[in-house]
Amino acid sequence: MDPDPETPICSAKGCRAAAVWVLAWNNPKLHTPERRKTWLACEEHREHLSQFLGVRGFLKDVVRFEEWEAPEGA
Repeated sequence: MDPDPETPICSAKGCRAAAVWVLAWNNPKLHTPERRKTWLACEEHREHLSQFLGVRGFLKDVVRFEEWEAPEGA
């Protein structure tokens, strides 16, 4: 069963599950401190994607999808 085209999906490679989490991150070598890039994660991939960003020092915040508010100008 394919997800609804309006339903955001997980950013993990090959995953087609609905996103439940927003992982806000920033690469300080490329982005200004206030800039936030986002990956979406399903329940299964939240920890893996968070660890990937965390060990690099990129992860800034993890928020439930329905609670996420993109910064102004994003």
